[in-house]
Amino acid sequence: MQDDLIARARTWLAEDPDPDTRDELAKLIDAGDVTELTARFSGTLQFGTAGLRGELGAGPQRMNRTVVIRAAAGLAAYLKKQDTTDGLVVIGYDARHKSEDFARDTAAVMTGAGLRAAVLPRPLPTPVLAFAIRHLGAVAGVEVTASHNPPRDNGYKVYLGDGSQIVPPADAEIAAEIEAIASLNDVPRPDTGWQTLGDEVLAAYLARTDAVLAKNSPRTARTVYTAMHGVGKDTLLAAFARAGFPTPELVAEQADPDPDFPTVAFPNPEEPGAMDLAFAKATETNPDLIIANDPDADRCAVAVRDRENGTWRMLSGDEVGALLATHLVHRGAKGTFAESIVSSSLLGRIAEKANLPYEETLTGFKWIARVDGLRYGYEEALGYCVDPEGVRDKDGITAALLITELASELKEQGRTLPDLLDDIAVEHGLHATDQLSVRVEDLSVIARAMEQLREHPPTELAGLAITKAEDLTQGTDKLPPTDGLRYTLDGARVIVRPSGTEPKLKCYLEVVIPVAAHADLPAARTRAADLLTTLKQDLSTAAGI
Repeated sequence: MQDDLIARARTWLAEDPDPDTRDELAKLIDAGDVTELTARFSGTLQFGTAGLRGELGAGPQRMNRTVVIRAAAGLAAYLKKQDTTDGLVVIGYDARHKSEDFARDTAAVMTGAGLRAAVLPRPLPTPVLAFAIRHLGAVAGVEVTASHNPPRDNGYKVYLGDGSQIVPPADAEIAAEIEAIASLNDVPRPDTGWQTLGDEVLAAYLARTDAVLAKNSPRTARTVYTAMHGVGKDTLLAAFARAGFPTPELVAEQADPDPDFPTVAFPNPEEPGAMDLAFAKATETNPDLIIANDPDADRCAVAVRDRENGTWRMLSGDEVGALLATHLVHRGAKGTFAESIVSSSLLGRIAEKANLPYEETLTGFKWIARVDGLRYGYEEALGYCVDPEGVRDKDGITAALLITELASELKEQGRTLPDLLDDIAVEHGLHATDQLSVRVEDLSVIARAMEQLREHPPTELAGLAITKAEDLTQGTDKLPPTDGLRYTLDGARVIVRPSGTEPKLKCYLEVVIPVAAHADLPAARTRAADLLTTLKQDLSTAAGI
């Protein structure tokens, strides 16, 4: 067994084109580190609807140039079977370790396969790549990014020619082509032949950002902005300057790309502590709102001053989703409003009252972006699509523009984003959401929790009767199958699912409290907070986590 492991590692080493991972693997082999070699060679990093994402390092269970070259070759083989023998593949990348190498390898593989390849000129936001696919008439796009994952990770996100991320069955068909590659020596990789784009695509994207704002709308709101050590700063500043907003105050320590993300444990605005420097800058400069992007700038976080104690607090993704929806309704938007099943049911109520079509999808923008007639889509994990004709994916730059326009309109009226949230709660009921998220080292913990809930389903949570329990692996009349459980309660909703991109079990909680008048809001919020706390406790017990 050990001899077989060492043999497989030596075979991999012989093909590895990267001196860094070759050196790393050679040391593991020389040291006879069976534990570490087993972790790296116990299978292969699976290509799925999120593409690839994993820890950087040598071996088939890590992100490295060998794995990326195989993935690119599999994608190229898939595209050629779709009658796109000389189609264009456009490639973008963020500023993480190895991202530029992975982008260059992808361009070389596409060129070697007889396809045309074009690489964005430097690390740029993921939405620019999603825009470029349709703008350039490409048959596919690749973004090298691990989004908001820890510094040790990288990833590989694949889009098809409609500008949306891949969904089944394309993911399985690409995975099969990857599996069919016997040796890296079978993959032609010329040194030249692809195009490195100039700034014209970025200029076209920035010109398109103007379309999300109303003509002659107020542009007075002042912002603090953090790029979270990612690639968002220059693009966001350019978009804000074009729009005529005041120049955002930057969180200097996080403004420029840094693949080590030195000021945060996880470069995700949702994680505890990630926004502390932004809050400090806001306390110093007193803006109207704080805007944060994640490292590849496809997500947008918003923070506001708390009216009770004057401190800064993050708005939830659901709160921002409702604010943007309300703003678009007031502007007379037409078309379908869509969200994933884990997002607040409030969007459905807003759409219904506005007589707009509404759709619910599986988790992920790969599904939201495919909704017919989409005008606006959002997901609770800080993702918003406000210009689907331009970018069929979440876009943290245009979302930042739109929320700042809304804050400007409210500012002109002497009001704030929390004031509008109060109005929405009185009109539609207080929709309070929270999450129970459990990060694990051992993925079997997640499987056991799901099994426990299926074998011993709860009949009530937080004293609320479960009126409907759905195992989403069976699908519904509107949703294809997915690994998840949905409980409808009397005045609440709970969804439990394994994360598709991180080693986490995620539980999404929502309670809805009717509100007759603004004066009733404090009591409703207290009631909602108590219910959410008890829901978390009861669900933890039921799942054994």
